[in-house]
Amino acid sequence: MGFGQLSIELIVGFFSLLLVTRFLGKTQITQLTAFDFISALIMGELLGNAIYDDDTGIVKLIYAIALWGLLIFTVQIIGQKSISLRNLFEGKPSLVIQKGIIDPQALKKNRTNINELLTLLRDKNVFSVREVEYAVLEPNGSLSILRKPEFDTPTVKDLNIPLNSKSLPKLLVSDGKILNPVLQSIGKNESWLMTKLKQQGYDNLENIFFAEWREEDGLHVIGHDQFDSSFDVNRG
Repeated sequence: MGFGQLSIELIVGFFSLLLVTRFLGKTQITQLTAFDFISALIMGELLGNAIYDDDTGIVKLIYAIALWGLLIFTVQIIGQKSISLRNLFEGKPSLVIQKGIIDPQALKKNRTNINELLTLLRDKNVFSVREVEYAVLEPNGSLSILRKPEFDTPTVKDLNIPLNSKSLPKLLVSDGKILNPVLQSIGKNESWLMTKLKQQGYDNLENIFFAEWREEDGLHVIGHDQFDSSFDVNRG
């Protein structure tokens, strides 16, 4: 196989996998179950074998990836329609700690030992089982916990602190460039933005690394000069 043919198959395979991944949805990454993990491995293996097999052309390469992606998509659709089949394909959550007591049978059923459970708890910043009221082992292998009331973090409501509404921050300037669609989404224009920037001592957009707007806090600006001064202080 020549470099030209190899390059073409790599490019086609790359974008085919990209399209399939985007088509299947974000849960393929954020909620990776055992089935998803195996599916991703096989898809990568299909691409690898097809690229280095002289008898496999681009058409067969695309066909293999498309067919495997279609099978995964079909399983997802079936899982949405049938709860029993969804549990079969993805697995079910398991209650491994109930009312502060570890369930050894649940651990055994999920082929998990106490050391692995403690590791998962530490990932949640829990260093003692006595702090946990309930713990659920999710199908993707992560652990969801509910702390006992005496170990739970108090909320603003618990502390009787007045509640203030919050809004999502909007990035208006990035690396000296105004993001006009975002600026328009908050009902502002460049003239308004430049006025706000000048009020904070920035006359030149090129000097701005980052500018963020939030309704309740106003405009927050980070300039390149802040990095330069920080570097000088550390160096000195």
